[in-house]
Amino acid sequence: HHIGELVHIQVEDEPGYCEDDDTSIHVKPFRDEPKLALPDGTVTGITDTTLIGIDWGTTALRAYRFGGDGAVVDRRVSAHGILAVAEGSFDAVFEETVAGWPDCPVVISGMITSRQGWLELPYLMCPAPVGTLADALHRHRCESGRTVHFVTGLKVRDTAGVPDVMRGEETQILGAITVGATEPRLLVLPGTHSKWVLVKGDEVSGFSTFMTGEVFAVLKEHSILGRMTTGETRDQAAWRRGVAYGLDESSDHGGLLRRLFSARSLALFDELPRAGVASYLSGLLLGAEVREARHFFGARVSGGSVLLLGSAALCDLYAEALAFAGLSAERGPDDAAARGHWRIAAAADLLT
Repeated sequence: HHIGELVHIQVEDEPGYCEDDDTSIHVKPFRDEPKLALPDGTVTGITDTTLIGIDWGTTALRAYRFGGDGAVVDRRVSAHGILAVAEGSFDAVFEETVAGWPDCPVVISGMITSRQGWLELPYLMCPAPVGTLADALHRHRCESGRTVHFVTGLKVRDTAGVPDVMRGEETQILGAITVGATEPRLLVLPGTHSKWVLVKGDEVSGFSTFMTGEVFAVLKEHSILGRMTTGETRDQAAWRRGVAYGLDESSDHGGLLRRLFSARSLALFDELPRAGVASYLSGLLLGAEVREARHFFGARVSGGSVLLLGSAALCDLYAEALAFAGLSAERGPDDAAARGHWRIAAAADLLT
């Protein structure tokens, strides 16, 4: 797969929710999934439920039931993302999601707190440590009497005063970082709108959004570059060539807007096969993203590997592009959102 194919299975606020089969979306039906436990293998019973966490995004939601030791002992997945919920029905969908689970503290994160969600919450300004997010939890009483706690999103402003936002990723980030770490760490959440995030200790210090996946989709479907593409098979050589050109620091090559036309001109002169145009364009955009992000964060990152959070396929692409740029990378945990729910709940004293 190249990044354009994967954009169809990747949504900015919920990486990893969907299983990919070529360009199709397959959201698992609502059901209990296999139980998970912490590394010590402990699995607790339903009467020991301490917390319920819900990662509620645009196209899907994932619910977790935690035992007393923080292990996820049950999980449920539903296609009822916020765009699939009828107006005024969020309470009913929530009750369906947690049916049969005990009444205990509930933490909900994701686009559910956006303007299109259950209720809209304001963004918190970075830097935002876990304690600040815990203090900002919004308490809400459902029609059934259950109490839920909503996690809000984060915002930053660049030196020109232009805002950037995230909603849902903050919980995944807090679940992925090492507790007690002190060195700055760079995280990347690939997707339709990729997030590059600087973390210091247990706080989200800053971040930047890159619309790489969406730009690829628009160019492929609605531009002259897309008309030149044939086939869906990834051309590794073309992709690597695009990454290299996107990463190139030479000012003689211009910026991304100039370099984009190379996808057409190389094909016109038979220096790039038409079957490789999409892969080349995918690599070019990803290389440009890495180059711009490296300039944006610069010396604020002291070194170490980049932590990638998302689907395995996208993380592999980003790891390869980062390697081109001389940066090492490792993939974070699949259950980062669940870990984040537990950390925020613990910081808010909901587990006592």
